[in-house]
Amino acid sequence: MPARDGEEALARFNEGSFDLIVLDVMLPKRDGFDVCRRLRARSPVPIIMLTAKSEEFDKVLGLELGADDYITKPFSMREFRSRVKAALRRVELVRERDGDGDGTAEPLDLGELEIDLGKRQVTVREAPVRLTYVEFEILATLARSPGRVYSRTALLERLWGDAAYRDPRTVDVHIRHLREKLERDPRDPEYIFTVRGVGYHFRDT
Repeated sequence: MPARDGEEALARFNEGSFDLIVLDVMLPKRDGFDVCRRLRARSPVPIIMLTAKSEEFDKVLGLELGADDYITKPFSMREFRSRVKAALRRVELVRERDGDGDGTAEPLDLGELEIDLGKRQVTVREAPVRLTYVEFEILATLARSPGRVYSRTALLERLWGDAAYRDPRTVDVHIRHLREKLERDPRDPEYIFTVRGVGYHFRDT
């Protein structure tokens, strides 16, 4: 169900249920960044940003607004299909693993940090924290295996099924956002630690 501009995209989203959104940045009326921000505030639906902009700033901005993936033009249909299939597969795997959000998965009680895997809710120091789809998946992956070090590539493969066509530095963006939302001082983390030159791990409890 295509939309010709940003306002139409938001209106179409209100009319039905969608498994995935492919969102062009250069849309009339409302650009893709604004549409992404508004969609993410209302739904965890996977969003793939599609744009001719290749600068790192634009990629980071899309991720900061909640996009799950980012494809830069020109691209091959093989790459496009790979990313779409991976996004849909990831959602299905999460539903199977976490009981489709029905609360059947066992919550993680990590002291001041609580992660309700079934409901996909996070609380830190008794305050609810809003995470994007990808941020939640990275946090859940790390927290399930405290002390285990995951490389950037391993996290990409964990989230999307493979690391093809993806910049490992996008993991760094999501980790930075998680620290900003969870840590008292992101520069001195209590939960998510960096192993320089290797990857990341959750604190070993």
